[in-house]
Amino acid sequence: MSESQTWDAVDEYFTGHLSPDDEALRAALRDSQAAGLPEVNVTATQGKFLHLLATVQGARTVLEIGTLGGYSTIWLARALPADGRLVSLEYSPRHAEVAVRNIARAGLDKVAEVRVGPALESLPQLADENPPPFDLVFIDADKANNERYLEWALKLTSAGSLIVVDNVVRGGRVADPGSTEADVRGTRAAIELIGSHPRLDGTALQTVGAKGYDGFALARVLG
Repeated sequence: MSESQTWDAVDEYFTGHLSPDDEALRAALRDSQAAGLPEVNVTATQGKFLHLLATVQGARTVLEIGTLGGYSTIWLARALPADGRLVSLEYSPRHAEVAVRNIARAGLDKVAEVRVGPALESLPQLADENPPPFDLVFIDADKANNERYLEWALKLTSAGSLIVVDNVVRGGRVADPGSTEADVRGTRAAIELIGSHPRLDGTALQTVGAKGYDGFALARVLG
């Protein structure tokens, strides 16, 4: 068995015992694939991890930057109380259309809303509404803008909030200071901001699994 086959087998084992899916989750993946969306959604175990983070956090409000087909949105929204609120920002109208259907089918359309447009335009509009601080922010959009998304996340959170940045390993390229790739440079800038900002305390972990070699950063907002 190859290394990647081992990773897949372990993920399948963990998923079956710790994060089994249901029809709403299966349908979200099925419809996303049928619509031709890129298959870059989080895995079931990663979705369950986000769900548990939101639950442990006691989150009532979640901000997601990057909706895709709404698979991670469903996992996060299920952790919120009935009067909770999740705002998800999606650049592509086609992706958002699929996500809205998937979220509604999961019975979460009263909790989660999808806003369409470039996130760097939607974020200042959201800030102008002066919402209560978000308890958790999940950043999973274009990686070139990770630092700017992180800066906005700081403006929209308060002490004790959590910020998760996905896909930070970039196949190991994040460790290359000479990389000219926009996604690597944006991710390195976000990691370095977490490490240097006086209001952030964080770490990053490498992962392997059904999505290959990757990882995420986790930061807590300080007072």
